[in-house]
Amino acid sequence: MALGEVLEFEEYVRTRQDALLRSARRLVPDPVDAQDLLQTALVRTYGRWDGIADKRLADAYLRRVMINTRTEWWRARKLEEVPTEQLPDASVDDSTEQHADRALLMDVLKVLAPKQRSVVVLRHWEQMSTEETAAALGMSAGTVKSTLHRALARLREELESRADAELGARALEREERERCAA
Repeated sequence: MALGEVLEFEEYVRTRQDALLRSARRLVPDPVDAQDLLQTALVRTYGRWDGIADKRLADAYLRRVMINTRTEWWRARKLEEVPTEQLPDASVDDSTEQHADRALLMDVLKVLAPKQRSVVVLRHWEQMSTEETAAALGMSAGTVKSTLHRALARLREELESRADAELGARALEREERERCAA
């Protein structure tokens, strides 16, 4: 790669790194994994930087590399998870409601398949149009719409089930307190 292109890539990374890290953070729940994901995507993109004719599309190209990398990692993971009947309580480090909502949303996004999660992230967080999302993911606009519809329905279902479980737990706690007080 020519020196001019190396400098151009460095400038691109310097100016876009915060936005790209936010995109990576939305694709993987762990902040350290998000940094690793972005770094891996940047390394892969660096090798192909001279092949990107229209540098205005570099963000879309890099997002696609991040999505593909995340999918590779997901497929290669060791399945050490043990299914249980009850979900563990979600812990929230920060007591503000905004952070609690964000933590809940990131946790709920884990129930989606990687393709569904990618569509939701690009459409709702990155605020890409249906056509932009379709181009970034290499699918038709109709597939984006149907995938988004199914993903949002699954998210609604998961949030409702968690709300029902929380209400049931509160009712049991109240009954237990009343029984102990009597």
